Amino acid sequence: MAGVAPEGSQFDARHFDSKMNELLSADGQDFFTSYDEVYDSFDAMGLQENLLRGIYAYGRTVGFEKPSAIQQRGIVPFTKGLDVIQQAQSGTGKTATFCSGILQQLDYNAVECQALVLAPTRELAQQIEKVMRALGDYLGVKVHACVGGTSVREDQRILSAGVHVVVGTPGRVFDMLRRQSLRSDYIKMFVLDEADEMLSRGFKDQIYDIFQLLPSKVQVGVFSATMPPEALEITRKFMNKPVRILVKRDELTLEGIKQFYVNVEKEEWKLETLCDLYETLAITQSVIFVNTRRKVDWLTDKMRSRDHTVSATHGDMDQNTRDIIMREFRSGSSRVLITTDLLARGIDVQQVSLVINYDLPTQPENYLHRIGRSGRFGRKGVAINFVTTDDEKMLGDIQKFYNVVVEELPSNVADLI
Repeated sequence: MAGVAPEGSQFDARHFDSKMNELLSADGQDFFTSYDEVYDSFDAMGLQENLLRGIYAYGRTVGFEKPSAIQQRGIVPFTKGLDVIQQAQSGTGKTATFCSGILQQLDYNAVECQALVLAPTRELAQQIEKVMRALGDYLGVKVHACVGGTSVREDQRILSAGVHVVVGTPGRVFDMLRRQSLRSDYIKMFVLDEADEMLSRGFKDQIYDIFQLLPSKVQVGVFSATMPPEALEITRKFMNKPVRILVKRDELTLEGIKQFYVNVEKEEWKLETLCDLYETLAITQSVIFVNTRRKVDWLTDKMRSRDHTVSATHGDMDQNTRDIIMREFRSGSSRVLITTDLLARGIDVQQVSLVINYDLPTQPENYLHRIGRSGRFGRKGVAINFVTTDDEKMLGDIQKFYNVVVEELPSNVADLI
């Protein structure tokens, strides 16, 4: 089964490639500009001293000393004020790339919003806020996350006091702009993070509405783990000769992550398989993905009824509850987390080394976002996919999309983690 994508599979790679080639044809070459310089160290990038101090301090906490491939190519063009489109998988330092580019360009004497970053979920926006704060620790940067599920009045109070950077979800950010609680006059940088996810969640019109309210010469950065043709199309609407740093589809790597499948045959057999693996899960920190919020609750109840300790989070929970659960998971007091795709991109926990797809994702692109949790910043990780007979097509799609072979899970799984 593994390694072969069946004919007539759900994902049509040829359609993807033809759309991509259409966009990157002769017309595309006129639209994009190239930037070929690669910087092997942060010191070589011409960054201000206090930003470098923040980068190295943050690097010590998450385990890197040198720039990742996307940082080697992507930080400098952004610091030079160029529009950029950057693609890199989760865990490669994409967030630190645009945060560094923003922090380098801020005028810290003017406590006005100079940079606006949009993200598809509250969790991701709050994660970006934390990274921005950490990197800008020695610069005195003021950052605020404007997200749904929090107090509008508190947002207004903080914004009126003055911030340098606003990170937020499209709905709340547009609301703050419309109320003029967030003034756009001084915004000179506009970043879309996880552009693919924002488009798939129907935020396209809101992104356009926000862009209409920004100054005409704003610098635009589009950052994403995958770059579907729709994301490239949106860039034509409001980017000026962007620098394109893309990874071809067949170069999207899941390097450092060992991928396996378990042939469970039927949906009903997944639970027993998961329980058999529980002792292995608890050795490390693990994330279990299912496809619906209802299933998160169902699986959590089933695991707890068998005396297995698990945490769970999904979009129907209130923000405060989700924050507490994620804090416990980050601290290590909770070791096994059950969740959905919605929250995949907000999970930034360095110790996660095992991801289980209890349900395979419904789109091949989401596979990267899920299992990228287990190999962040070059660490080794393991991904285990539960595959029923009905899932075989999707597993084939995933292997073809990422040019990988997913092997059958060996019996010595504990030795792999």
